[in-house]
Amino acid sequence: MSDNQNLLAEQRRALILDEVRRRGGVRVNELTRRLSVSDMTVRRDLDALARQGMVEKVHGGAVPVSEPSSHEPGFEAKSALETSAKEEIAVAAAGLVAPGGTVALAGGTTVFALAQQLLDVPDLTVVTNSVRVAEVFYTAQRAAAAVARPRVGAATVVLTGGVRTPSDTLVGPVADAAIRSLHVDVLFLGVHGISVEAGLSTPNLAEAETNRHFVRSARKVAVLADHTKWGIRAFSSFAALADVDVLVTDGGLTAELRAEVSQAVPELVVAGDEEGADGTASPGRANPADTAAG
Repeated sequence: MSDNQNLLAEQRRALILDEVRRRGGVRVNELTRRLSVSDMTVRRDLDALARQGMVEKVHGGAVPVSEPSSHEPGFEAKSALETSAKEEIAVAAAGLVAPGGTVALAGGTTVFALAQQLLDVPDLTVVTNSVRVAEVFYTAQRAAAAVARPRVGAATVVLTGGVRTPSDTLVGPVADAAIRSLHVDVLFLGVHGISVEAGLSTPNLAEAETNRHFVRSARKVAVLADHTKWGIRAFSSFAALADVDVLVTDGGLTAELRAEVSQAVPELVVAGDEEGADGTASPGRANPADTAAG
């Protein structure tokens, strides 16, 4: 945050709101130091943000506005959020996929963005329970067929079947049975929420169970989550951070959180970063030793 004492109220409040979203909460005494303003000024700013429904005031500070842990937004609503971060994460995650491999792509808009990055990876086998992800590959194959140019090495897509959720993900006993019978090299998984305490979580109980089967089926688990997912605890947890091999996130994740994540996850990939956690040039990937340095 800036130390400029002459910040306009609107600028201060925008900075406060950004800090609340990034960190999952702020304290009044921290804000007074960072903004170089009085305690009263910070409290007025928090009051204004609370009246606008942007934050929820708590004793000594503010936290993001809470919604029911079982609330599940639809695919279109989620698609409009953090679009640039999702694209960066998708590009970085695509680097984890080798030609000829078998990958699982679970539901979610960030995994959907990854699917579009994998169209030119030859000879993939893609297992998915996402209607939207399957459509990405089917549409590309139909377009190639329409101009009589079959895609050489086009992906083989295995769609699990199941009951469709608001996020266009297939879940339930049919999906679970299909996934239990398969083994994949890498699972790419989106999440509704992620935290040290609750691990990976989703508002949908059936989706949580299907995701558990996905995690068990994979040799390597890669989670794709932008920084706004951090600190959110949805209704049902389906995996601990210790179950994750790679976390791919964006540059909005603070240095403190990167260090915290590195204690639990073997590999942290920060999409779009030009510097590694140790301060040296990096393509966006930090190993645990580097990341722990902050």
